[in-house]
Amino acid sequence: MGAKTWMLIYGNESISETLKKKPALDRATTVELAKRLFPSETLKPLSDVDLYYTCPPDDELIIGCFSGLNIIAAKEFGIDYPSKLPTQFLDPSLGTTLYLHAMHSTVDWFAYAIWRDGKLQRSLSLSPDSGVLEDIGMKLPFEEPYWNGQHPAIDPEDDDSDYPFVFHPLELAESALLEFFGYQLEGVIDPSQLEPESIPLMRFKRASPWWKLW
Repeated sequence: MGAKTWMLIYGNESISETLKKKPALDRATTVELAKRLFPSETLKPLSDVDLYYTCPPDDELIIGCFSGLNIIAAKEFGIDYPSKLPTQFLDPSLGTTLYLHAMHSTVDWFAYAIWRDGKLQRSLSLSPDSGVLEDIGMKLPFEEPYWNGQHPAIDPEDDDSDYPFVFHPLELAESALLEFFGYQLEGVIDPSQLEPESIPLMRFKRASPWWKLW
């Protein structure tokens, strides 16, 4: 399957620190939030998953509400231009800081964005086929080693490579997971990091009504 995500995480404090404490999943609040954000859809409960599985198919929703933390994974978040996230999801009441994290290993694509109090602070989206799709705001410190060539995508002695970036977007994507949330999906993983499998999430089947009002 490879490493994939398309998710939003809202938090009022350090998300990595909150997740490290293994907060309890609030199932009643999770159901309420799912219905609130997707009011036009019928949501059928399915078996739970965990934080490792935040790349649901188009007809599923993955969501979890914890004290001071909300996690949502859905097709709407796998977008090339994070700054165009639908406004219904820019709700500071769900957390003062909102992160979007999306990546797809098959095409080496990565996108992320950060909003604070509903205002966009940083957005980046890039892949080798499409180039840099979006680059808004100042680069964050965890990005700098990649842009500076400290994690080369190719062997420096390989003069024949035409790879367009000095790093692989997927490697930056894994660093973003670690920087913001305290875990990784692939690569060299420190055993002291959070195990995403330890954070349960609810899963729902999504179905839109077949009728439409004109």
